Amino acid sequence: MEEDREHWISPPMEGRRGFTGRCASLVKEQRARIHILRRCATMLLCWYIHGDDGTA
Repeated sequence: MEEDREHWISPPMEGRRGFTGRCASLVKEQRARIHILRRCATMLLCWYIHGDDGTA
């Protein structure tokens, strides 16, 4: 009985919300990618502005 209970408590995420769920998932993924790109661009810009002093 324990196995049956676990199955219906947490159904798989895919296919549960259909089109809306897929769109939300894609938006979330794109936001994550943009966030990573923005952080990388900021880091590169900081390196460019401050330069390499040669002190380590």
